Amino acid sequence: MRWTPCNLVLVATRAAMDRAVPDCLVEEYEELANSLTLPDAGDRPILAAAICANASVIVTFNEKDFPKEILAKFGLHTRHPDEFILDVASIGELAFLAAVKWDFEHYRNPPISFDSYLAELQRAGLPQTPACLSELRALIVGDI
Repeated sequence: MRWTPCNLVLVATRAAMDRAVPDCLVEEYEELANSLTLPDAGDRPILAAAICANASVIVTFNEKDFPKEILAKFGLHTRHPDEFILDVASIGELAFLAAVKWDFEHYRNPPISFDSYLAELQRAGLPQTPACLSELRALIVGDI
């Protein structure tokens, strides 16, 4: 691998995430993955990791690749990222606001406007989240 500033940031970010959430890595799921059947074989490791982690939901834009009848056997279901984000917002509003504020403010080089931030979320496939955040604008950026 060629080391670039981007690669170094990704490695550091991954290490920070691993430290922040002990036991967040799912290991030894490969054998199970090989025994699963999904429309896209490339998604088998995701399902296997979810099963091994005793997850209840797989957050994915590709819900069609995870048939309900297969997931139900393992007590799993899918959730679109947009819906998942709004679920998180409703469960812990203050923590959600803090996370969004941090995410928005970390765009410093170059900085982006809040409207651009919302537009990027929309382009990323999150149609409801920008509308929700727009209503919270004053709490996130302190202006109207």
